[in-house]
Amino acid sequence: RDVGMKIIRNAHYPQDPAFMDACDELGLFVIVNTPGWQWWSKEPIFEKRVYSDIRNMIRRDRNHASIFLWEPILNETWYPDHFAENVANIVAEEFIDGDKYSVCDGHIKSEKFFPVVFLHPAYAEKEKQKDKLHKCTFTREWGDNVDSWSSHNSNSRVHMSWGEKAMLLQAEHYAKPEYGNQFTCLDYLERMPAYHFGGCLWHPFDHQRGYHPDPFYGGILNNYRYPKTSYYMFASQRNPEEDNKLFDTGAMVHVAHDMTPFSNKDVTVYSNCDSVILKVFENGKSYTYVRDKKPEGIKYPIITFKNAWDFFTYKGLSRSRKYKECYMEAKGYINGELKSTHIVKPAIRPKQIYAWVDDEGLEMESDGGDLVVVHAHITDEHGNIKRLNNQELRFEIEGDGELVMPDGNLDNCVKMEYGVASVIVRSSVKAGVIKLKVSPKYEGIHTALPTTIEIISKEPAIKLVYNTEVMKQKKNQKYYDPVSKSVKRVSEEELKIIEKQQDAFGEEVK
Repeated sequence: RDVGMKIIRNAHYPQDPAFMDACDELGLFVIVNTPGWQWWSKEPIFEKRVYSDIRNMIRRDRNHASIFLWEPILNETWYPDHFAENVANIVAEEFIDGDKYSVCDGHIKSEKFFPVVFLHPAYAEKEKQKDKLHKCTFTREWGDNVDSWSSHNSNSRVHMSWGEKAMLLQAEHYAKPEYGNQFTCLDYLERMPAYHFGGCLWHPFDHQRGYHPDPFYGGILNNYRYPKTSYYMFASQRNPEEDNKLFDTGAMVHVAHDMTPFSNKDVTVYSNCDSVILKVFENGKSYTYVRDKKPEGIKYPIITFKNAWDFFTYKGLSRSRKYKECYMEAKGYINGELKSTHIVKPAIRPKQIYAWVDDEGLEMESDGGDLVVVHAHITDEHGNIKRLNNQELRFEIEGDGELVMPDGNLDNCVKMEYGVASVIVRSSVKAGVIKLKVSPKYEGIHTALPTTIEIISKEPAIKLVYNTEVMKQKKNQKYYDPVSKSVKRVSEEELKIIEKQQDAFGEEVK
């Protein structure tokens, strides 16, 4: 919601009830999915259990205001016609009152049983399936741009550590790439007729894959939910007039440029304002952008100011100790009124560590399982983040909590990724103060000064039925782990089968 998105297509397993409650509270639309992915069995018990899953899914979640589509089919699966008809009828039976809209993949002939179809209209044109366009269509997932489903090379999958240019390219791919609209992007979706009423980006954040060993880096946030550049591009598409206290809304402007020696000469700005004025350096040039009031395609295009950044101009000012004159300032206006401002400055000599708790304003509970992310930066004396930094930071914890670290990380050190190092803190079953010290791995008289932050954990709202002594005994028990004892490698033949399955459902123009 902070970034302006309003629809979530759930993953293929039941979501935690707390997640569904949050969607109700935040005014999100939700597509609820049946558990199951690329698998069908002719055994009668399999089909029977899928029907049971669907009924249980609807009975548990049907009173949530956020639900607007049921996806009762098995994802990316070639199932028989009678199955599709049966699950459509189950939705009608279980969801007695109100609208009961259900949806299926457009690739399946049995779409005739469903009022909504997952389909890219361009794919329907390509495959001569125009007969499906009489229905409402929705793009179930878009954005990924892999070369193949086994190699997974992609300009939409960008790790934060790859830096500024790679993240700019990802944002451009999601918005309106230079190679046009043969692939789904925001520009393409905005050009669709009214019967095509939306789409879901694949995927919101980086994570470990299921079937593939390589992590997925296509998120607009990394796996610790730290925003990448594309996050701000999507935020620029939100309605500038919307005002809500629960999440970020309104006008915004963001300078997507870090003023480093390796930054582009062109300066990219994201904004949902009518006009933007960019000022580069105290006595430098000003650049003006005026948005087309009736744009075709993407509502708020990416703004590019050509040749606005020159490292040698900055170098001259820096050598003259004129640091205060080194900055970029973007101002966004709507109807001539200043609505938003964003200033960026180059980081000079690193001096200190800044750490902050990404808790979304929620207090930590001492229930033994509450988690919160802490991000840390090395900054100059003015608080500007040193992005070009591959140092390691050490995290030391005191009090009623613990660090969640990968196995084998005995020194609790984390390498920075484009200026940020992140850790997860878990509460204990005792309320109190958790102190977290962040320092350079190798401290010295010229390294950044360490910092200490405090996290307060409060008593849980619901009293725990928990015995710490019993849990200590269980932790000391030796368990047999069948997975680590015998790891089965996926053969090349199996990978080829998986890739063919993905190809059947995964073309970008679907």
